[in-house]
Amino acid sequence: MTQKALLEGGPDDLRERIVPITPPGKELKIPHRGGYEHFKVTARHQDTDQGRVTVYEWWERTEIAE
Repeated sequence: MTQKALLEGGPDDLRERIVPITPPGKELKIPHRGGYEHFKVTARHQDTDQGRVTVYEWWERTEIAE
């Protein structure tokens, strides 16, 4: 079964707020508008329509190097 994360914070226009955690770890890097949104794992969980998921909080954005 794939673990999932609930993304909290960051840009309002992120398409998905519940995403797979691949591989499970301490940080998620989500491609978005020519850069990456970085989310860190928290100790919190939330019940969703996709089951109980780990909450990840937004902490920074980086640009894709060209």
